[in-house]
Amino acid sequence: MKKVLALVLALALFMMATGALADIVICQNKVEIDPAMQEYAKLYTEKTGVPVKVITGGGSSDYNTVLKAEMQSGREPDIWVIEGSTGYELWKDKIADLAGSEWIQYTDRAYMDGDKVVGFPVALEGYGLAYNADILAKAGIDPATLTNFDAIKAAFEKIDSMKAELGLDMVVSMVAGTTTGMTWVTGLHNFNLYLTVGTPRDDQTYISQVLQGKVDEDRFHQYCQYVGLLFQYSTQDMLLNGTQDAQMVAFLNGKAAFYHQGNWMDPNILKLPPVDFEIGYCPHAFLHEDTDGVIAFTPSWYVVNVNGNVDEAKAYLDALVTTEEGRSYMVEKAGMVSAYSNINLNPVGPLSLALMKWTAADKVYGAEQYQLPDGFGMGTLGQIYELFAAQAIDADTFEIMMKDAIAGIAK
Repeated sequence: MKKVLALVLALALFMMATGALADIVICQNKVEIDPAMQEYAKLYTEKTGVPVKVITGGGSSDYNTVLKAEMQSGREPDIWVIEGSTGYELWKDKIADLAGSEWIQYTDRAYMDGDKVVGFPVALEGYGLAYNADILAKAGIDPATLTNFDAIKAAFEKIDSMKAELGLDMVVSMVAGTTTGMTWVTGLHNFNLYLTVGTPRDDQTYISQVLQGKVDEDRFHQYCQYVGLLFQYSTQDMLLNGTQDAQMVAFLNGKAAFYHQGNWMDPNILKLPPVDFEIGYCPHAFLHEDTDGVIAFTPSWYVVNVNGNVDEAKAYLDALVTTEEGRSYMVEKAGMVSAYSNINLNPVGPLSLALMKWTAADKVYGAEQYQLPDGFGMGTLGQIYELFAAQAIDADTFEIMMKDAIAGIAK
């Protein structure tokens, strides 16, 4: 009996040493793709024998809080998400070099540290101001004309005057609440409009100024006026109490003409009955001059824990790009716009399809919000947006408080 037990123990130790029992823990930030990712994890385990556990933060829960808790749990994730330089700098001592990975040859959007490849681009994401084409047609508004502040303002005013006729509760479905965890909509994605609209991809002009505690006065004033316009034509209940799903449902049910969200919402949209209207994107054109483009960018990268199951983690990432099942999961199940040249599948989600029209025309601006100091966008700026949405401060005070908060970065 002792010999049998000794043999079993030796076999178990051998399997652990060779990685046969090693599993992969992934911490990711997209609640929208969690069901698809969990399904793919099961499929991956069936095919490879490697157990995969997916932990998700985001949406109404702060992903960075979830990640930090996992890092302190005694079982650090093998793969997690970084969102630009702030996330990379925070964790770079734990991040493995991904040299030799098969997927690298198929993309030019890997996260780099000098010549070292350290991040796997998850997808292309993007956003403009989504619109219900039927409502705009009934209001006699051509979305192609919505390329500057004055045109958008006039469209909002006209639609607002026709709300009863059009069956609308609001012109714009937008959220900004802190208690609902929606400050990423305002303090990150909306603030990025100031940073990049009308500029070439990777232009650092305005983010560099912000990181020095400064803004371009005229541009920032125009941006703040646009925020006020969006808030004015939403409702306080949606702004302050609306969840991500409530915001989406109001738009899909034809109760709002416009929708302030990106193509990452497609997995949620596809769970519901198909809409009977065309969805498109017009620009968040906050300037008085024309800006004919939407935001399109690589917002996040998977990184691998240098102290974790590196080989298994790298194999998992390779499989996402090089296997039929991985490619199908990313594009068809998770609704992503692929960042890889060898993936020719098209997403089926309406927001991703709308985004692809802009990317195909090369009418896109970048994203620099993830260079903001950790917690600044969602925490510091997010609270100021909420005060404005609640009408606790007026437009002038909003602009002053925002500039004061930005000035504090340099102190």
